[in-house]
Amino acid sequence: MSGGSVSTTYLELSQDDGAAHKFYEVAVDGLVVTVRYGRIGASGQTQITTFPSADKARAAAARKVGEKVRKGYAPAVPGQRAPRAVTRRQVVSAPSTARAVAPVLWRFGTGSAAFGIHVDGEHCWVGNQAGDVYTLDHDGRVLARFNLPDGVKCLVADDFWIYAGCDDGKVYDLSSKLPFAAYDIAADVDIFWLDIHEGVLDVSDRDGKLTVIDHEDEHQWSRRSQGDHAWMVRADDRAVYHGHHSGVTAYAPDGGGELWHTPTRGGVLFGWQEDDTVYAGTAHRVVQRLSKASGTIEATYACDSAVYSCATSPGGRFVFAGDAASSVYCFDQDGTRLWKLGTGGGSALSMQYRDERLYLVTTDGSLVCVDAGETAVSAAQQGTVPVARDVKLAEALPTYEPATTASAVSAVAQAPAGAIVVQCVQDSGRLRVHVVSEGYDSSWNVQFPRAIREPGARYVVDALHPAAGGFYRVRGDIRRLL
Repeated sequence: MSGGSVSTTYLELSQDDGAAHKFYEVAVDGLVVTVRYGRIGASGQTQITTFPSADKARAAAARKVGEKVRKGYAPAVPGQRAPRAVTRRQVVSAPSTARAVAPVLWRFGTGSAAFGIHVDGEHCWVGNQAGDVYTLDHDGRVLARFNLPDGVKCLVADDFWIYAGCDDGKVYDLSSKLPFAAYDIAADVDIFWLDIHEGVLDVSDRDGKLTVIDHEDEHQWSRRSQGDHAWMVRADDRAVYHGHHSGVTAYAPDGGGELWHTPTRGGVLFGWQEDDTVYAGTAHRVVQRLSKASGTIEATYACDSAVYSCATSPGGRFVFAGDAASSVYCFDQDGTRLWKLGTGGGSALSMQYRDERLYLVTTDGSLVCVDAGETAVSAAQQGTVPVARDVKLAEALPTYEPATTASAVSAVAQAPAGAIVVQCVQDSGRLRVHVVSEGYDSSWNVQFPRAIREPGARYVVDALHPAAGGFYRVRGDIRRLL
C-alpha cells in the first residue's frame, strides 16, 4: 500500500512455464477506484470507476483484489520482475540467384525490415519493425505516416478498417487520424499473426495456439493446434484456418471444434486465401493449395528455398511466392513454374495481390510494387521488365501517433452539424461506450479507444457503421465534447 490518501495494491502473476506474465493494480482515491492491468513491464489498460461513497469504493477494490489473489496473483513490487521477451521474427535473407529482377514498377524504402502489408482500392499500407506505418497511393506517392509504440508484425483489414498488430501486444485501429488500441491481446499470448473478420479478431501465436477475441476485446474461445510457431491465420464465414509447424488446421468460427487437419510439407510460414482454397507457404520450399471444404492438398508449387510469403491472382490463375533467397516466383495454377526473378530488395516477408499488381514488403524494409498482369507475366518470361522507380519520402509528411489519455484528444465546445455523439457509461461493471445521438440503437456498444474512456465523458465522431454481431465502429476523427 502507498501512503497518503491514495491506497494502491499491486499484484503479479508470472508462471515459470510461460503461461502467464501479467500484473493487476488497484488504487483507491476517495470515491474513485482505478484498475490498471496488462503485461508486466507495459503500461497496460486502465479502468476508472466512481462509487457513491468511500466505503463502497474500498469494498469494490477489496473484491477485485480478492478475485485476483484466488486466481494466483501475489503482491509484488513494480519494476522488480523483468518484462517477458517478445518474439521478434528472426529471418535469414540470402542474395537471389535469379538471372534478373522481377517486373518492378516502383519501390519505397521504409528504413527497417517490414512484415506488415495491406492494399485496398485507394491505398497501400506498409508497417515495419521500427513501428512505422506508411500509406501510399497506387502510384507510390507517400501520403502519411503512423508512428506506433512497437514493431508492426502484420496489417489486416475488415471492410475499410485497418488494424496493425504490434510487438507490444496491442492491435491498433489506423482507420482515422487518431490511431488507437482497439484490442489488447492477453498477456500470455505472444502474437505471431492476425486476421480479422466482421469485428472478430483471430490471433495465432508462438505456442501454436489460436485465440479468438470479439470487438469489445473480450476472449471468446481458444484452441491449441498440433504444432507450435503458428505464422498463419486466415478466416472467413465457414472456418478459421490455422497454419503452424505441423500443417494447417481448420476450426469452426464459433469455437465448436476442429473441422479438419492436414499435414503440410514443412512448417507453415505464411498463408493466403481465396474463396474455396487456402495456400500455405512452408519452410520446405513449397506452396501448397488446400481445399477449404476438406483440407485436401490440391496442388504443390515448388520453390528453391524456404517460402516466406505467397499470394495469388483471383481464382488462383497465377500463384506467387517469395523465398528466403530474395527471389519471387510466378506459377501457373497447375504448379508449372513460369519464372523465378529477384526482388531487387531482400526477401519478401509478406505479399498481397490486387488489380494485376503484386505488392511485397521485404527484409530491407522496402514496399515493392510488381506488375503482375498477364502481359507483364509473359514479358518477364521473355526477359523483358520495366525500369523500377525509387519513391522518395515527402518532406512535410503528416504523422499520427496514438492518444494515450483523454486530454490528448482534440476537444470541441459543441457537436458540429451532422456529427454523432457517444458517451462512456458503466455497464455490468465495465466502462463501455454507447450512442447518444438519435437514429442509432443505444443498446449497442461502440468499438472505442480504451485509453481515452472516462466515466460520463462524451465524444464527437464523424460516422458510425454497424458491424455483424451488433456493435458500431467509428469512422473518422474522435473529439472530446466539452
